[in-house]
Amino acid sequence: MHKKIRKAVFPVAGMGTRFLPATKANPKEMLPVVDKPLIQYAAEEAVEAGIDVLVFVTGRNKRSIPDHFDKAYELETELEERGKDRMLEIVKNILPPHVSCVYIRQAEALGLGHAVGCARPVVGDEPFAVILADDLVDGEGSGGALRQMVNVYERFSCSVLGVEEVPKDETHKYGVVTPEDMEPDLWAVKGIVEKPAPRDAPSNMAVVGRYILTPRIFELLENTGKGAGGEIQLTDAIASLLKEEQVLAHRFKGKRYDCGSKLGYLQATVEYALKHPELQDDFAAYLDALCAERR
Repeated sequence: MHKKIRKAVFPVAGMGTRFLPATKANPKEMLPVVDKPLIQYAAEEAVEAGIDVLVFVTGRNKRSIPDHFDKAYELETELEERGKDRMLEIVKNILPPHVSCVYIRQAEALGLGHAVGCARPVVGDEPFAVILADDLVDGEGSGGALRQMVNVYERFSCSVLGVEEVPKDETHKYGVVTPEDMEPDLWAVKGIVEKPAPRDAPSNMAVVGRYILTPRIFELLENTGKGAGGEIQLTDAIASLLKEEQVLAHRFKGKRYDCGSKLGYLQATVEYALKHPELQDDFAAYLDALCAERR
């Protein structure tokens, strides 16, 4: 019988250079989309998928992440005294009480593979999820991306990669798989390569910030040298895993926003604002007026 996916790893030690100076002292994962930071959307997706241990692999200047998920006594007291019950409820329920957070310091930013490997003491001999918070996914009524991937894991008991088709000229930005058809939106992975040039890419099916991995990946990461960009690449360890175990690629339902780029972040902000119950009507009217002025 397979083990349940209980733990999710959030690699959040990156420097966020594309958003400087906003990220000079504040992690990119704390950038807000309307009224919630990216890392909270990611945590909520994990909890919705049944995760109850959130493992954050952090670096320097990331103190605001544990602060965000910690209890804020002074803020709660002030909100209570002012009778702001709705705001108090929001602050007290960032995460459900059964969910715990663990923070691990990645002393050097040596790549995604190294960051995931840092989580081994907490994850242990269990399958686990990896979520990149700057890939924000709106499940659009289909459940979160990770929940959909957990469903696949529960059927096949093997590693699952979240994928989507990308333009051929953008394969150099992603890990790209060699897919073999199994059923709609599900492929057996026959190969994987990190950031291939378009002429070398085996397909345009790219891995996009969601993984379910078996614990064997930790041993493989220990023996994975530096790859693309001079970093220890998770993709290279997955390529080694393919020689030993089945790995599947699943195209989840929903829309992904690349919030690691300024354009993707702005797109997410606009589209989430248009769905926000307090803002949607006024914001839509503002956009209509703005577009009319620019015509």
